[in-house]
Amino acid sequence: MSRKENVNQPRIGVYVCQCGSNIAATVDTEAVAEFAAELDGVVMTRVNKYSCSDPGQAQIRQDIQEYNLDRVVIAACTPRMHEPTFRRTLESVDLNPYYLEMANIREQVSWVHPEGEATTNKAIDLVAGAVERVHLHQALYSRKSPIEPSVLVVGGGIAGIQSALDIADAGYKVYLVEREPTIGGKMAQLDKTFPTLDCAT
Repeated sequence: MSRKENVNQPRIGVYVCQCGSNIAATVDTEAVAEFAAELDGVVMTRVNKYSCSDPGQAQIRQDIQEYNLDRVVIAACTPRMHEPTFRRTLESVDLNPYYLEMANIREQVSWVHPEGEATTNKAIDLVAGAVERVHLHQALYSRKSPIEPSVLVVGGGIAGIQSALDIADAGYKVYLVEREPTIGGKMAQLDKTFPTLDCAT
């Protein structure tokens, strides 16, 4: 479904995923999409059976181009699972991948609440919040920065000495800093160690 909106507002597309029956079993996904269609800036909504599938991603790409979307909200599973997937989807059609917002209506709604109006209302609230957040998103860009390939180890006790040796063996330059006049820490103050009675120093 689609509707007209103010030219000064972002053009947001909202996708409500059924995740097979994982979400649709307890959440009225059509009602969530209908509610989202009335939110400021939303120009189209769609219910997908599996948004993360190849056909689901192809539909998102097609809609971005057809409706000239500049923001996308996906109500589906945890961002930890598929946020990188959907970011790549946006990037593939030259939309900044950080114009994406996800609402977790699987783990935070359908998996923890029984079927009913209150469950659907919670999903609606999460989607409304995601739409509000995506209004404020700004374009971000990946970049690479040179690093100093050396390590500072603070503390010349046994742990510090061993860490410094392991890092040096891996081929990195190591700076070992100790505030006392000698290294070895508490171990250097002992005579012999149990059980072998080796010299602690």
